[in-house]
Amino acid sequence: MKILISATLLALAATTAAPAIARQLTIDDVTTLSRIGAPTMSKDGRWLVWAQRETDVAADRGRYDLWKLDLTRKGAPPVKLAADPQRDENDPQLIGNTVYFSADDALWSVPVAGGTPRRLTDFKGGFNGFKVAPTGDRVLIWADRRPGAPSLELPVEKKAANAGSGRTYDQLFVRHWDTWADGNRSQLFVLPLTAAGARGNGQALAPTLLGDTPSKPFGGAEEVNWSPDGRTVYFALREPGRIEPLSTNLDIFSVPADASAAPTNLTAANQATDTQPAVSPDGRKLAWLAMRRAGYEADRFVVMVRDLASGQTVSLTERWDRSPGALQWAPDSRSLYVTADDTQETPLFQVDVAHGQVTRLTGEGHVSGVAVGAQGVVVAMNSLTAPDDFYRVGPQRSTLRLTQVNAARLAGIDMPTVERFSFKGANGDTVWGYAVHPYGVAGKVPVAFMVHGGPQGSSNNSWSYRWNPAVFAGAGYGLVAVDFHGSTGYGQAFTDAIRNNWGGWPLEDLQKGLVAATTKFAWLDGDNACALGASYGGYMMNWIEGRWPDRFKCIVQHDGVFDARAMAYETEELWFDEWEHGGKAYFQDPQAFEKWNPVNYVDKWKTPQLVITGEKDFRIPYTQGLAAFTALQRRDIPSRLVVFPNENHWVLKPANSRQWYREVLGWMDRWTKGAR
Repeated sequence: MKILISATLLALAATTAAPAIARQLTIDDVTTLSRIGAPTMSKDGRWLVWAQRETDVAADRGRYDLWKLDLTRKGAPPVKLAADPQRDENDPQLIGNTVYFSADDALWSVPVAGGTPRRLTDFKGGFNGFKVAPTGDRVLIWADRRPGAPSLELPVEKKAANAGSGRTYDQLFVRHWDTWADGNRSQLFVLPLTAAGARGNGQALAPTLLGDTPSKPFGGAEEVNWSPDGRTVYFALREPGRIEPLSTNLDIFSVPADASAAPTNLTAANQATDTQPAVSPDGRKLAWLAMRRAGYEADRFVVMVRDLASGQTVSLTERWDRSPGALQWAPDSRSLYVTADDTQETPLFQVDVAHGQVTRLTGEGHVSGVAVGAQGVVVAMNSLTAPDDFYRVGPQRSTLRLTQVNAARLAGIDMPTVERFSFKGANGDTVWGYAVHPYGVAGKVPVAFMVHGGPQGSSNNSWSYRWNPAVFAGAGYGLVAVDFHGSTGYGQAFTDAIRNNWGGWPLEDLQKGLVAATTKFAWLDGDNACALGASYGGYMMNWIEGRWPDRFKCIVQHDGVFDARAMAYETEELWFDEWEHGGKAYFQDPQAFEKWNPVNYVDKWKTPQLVITGEKDFRIPYTQGLAAFTALQRRDIPSRLVVFPNENHWVLKPANSRQWYREVLGWMDRWTKGAR
């Protein structure tokens, strides 16, 4: 089954003037593409507003402007709304005819029709995000402050002379993702919003609660919401306890917006994750996403709906074996819009609140953002061969393309073709994969065998700015990816199957999948293949070194686990590592970790390996990569180490991204194309 280009994309290709000589996609192209952010829509459905990132190559960073689109004008082009070159305008929110946004550690506003932006806040110390009440008279700010801070005002802190620079800690987390703990917590503060702005330091909404809201490191505005009448705030928060890294127990709290009462925990009975609270437009119901199993970050989400008057709660999607993501109400309060992985796609679905019936609204592609208004739904959507653009959702899974953000930059570039395949993998289960063929390349091509991270993730039909299959195809490789046991989008049992099984069924799936792909696609040179992966995919590279050592010409390992014992004590989110190995700490059940430990098979290693790591990676610390490189060097295996001092688990900076691809493709070329 081929992933087909949509009719609108074909129309775009037909109407865009292409250079006389077409060429393949490169990482230089990818790093300079415009990137659209999450859309926000006016209540009447007329205006769509978003932040758009442009790459400043010279400064090695992205910068942001605000754009708008008049949805009532057919074929209307996007127009810049706020674009001061001296600041980054981001995080737009549209209330009435006013767009609110963040810039320069302050909240700003601008009329959606256009005008001069106006600074609204004057507090010091910065903030992480905001949400304006639907009534427009209050604004919610979340910012890092000392626990129990009564307002946004920064305390006067005096440091003793000759105190030293050492950090001191009495409990975990001491560091998280890429940041050392500094004693601050992300907390909620409310400020009155008047014609004069939102002046002053506001008031804390939940000063007695200890925790971060939104959660760190990736929680955002989806974890905080207003009631339609602006009187109540709902938010998700994990109360840490003694060892916070063992808990995935986020709860939903409600609190009066005037801070007249303490917060109320609405989900105290559930010891797993509750998140993304959203109140229906009629104010009668609260929806959120809930997991069932404590300590498991990749458990299936179900949509919960609570009647706010009676307290009666139902599990709306209990019978639907998919895990919903983004959650928004329809304007009539009768249904919800959600996204969910589904067999290598991430479509938009509509869930009927009365009966729980789920209807798929989009076809192929990855829905990355959703905006809902009175006139319908607009999504941001991408695919393996196309970055995000905006589409209006129509009947019978149809979409109408609204923007062509990168048309000029991609003109004349030949995107690869993508074909899916399936096979019987471990346990006799059907396993899916895809193969990416360089456009216009005849004859056999070497194989880039890419293993996704997570491990509860998916090699799905989506665009990536880090590991981009089209770039590997552009470099002359046939990229093959397999959604092994543990992947998402195939039901929760398939996802759960990787627990206590890291090197078992997933490796079997990968072995059978590579055979299936090279058998089905004659253009793949199966005898000339390199394997590559990051995070769990990086773990699998180290596992393949010892357990499948004769298959590949080379390996690329990025931020992968090398020694499960050290990982169990070095990583920060302990809940993940302990759940994956049966639910106990290493000292309680060492064999569960050692069974799938790559370090135990170093004596079998022989494949040339490129090792890449980031010094700010606290999820899989750089010491794991350094240890793998040491093992390779001691065994006299051709190897190379690349260390990024200013990157975390991901490579994000434009210059580093380009260097990453030069190193990776150079390594692969060396061993598959004779460039030694």
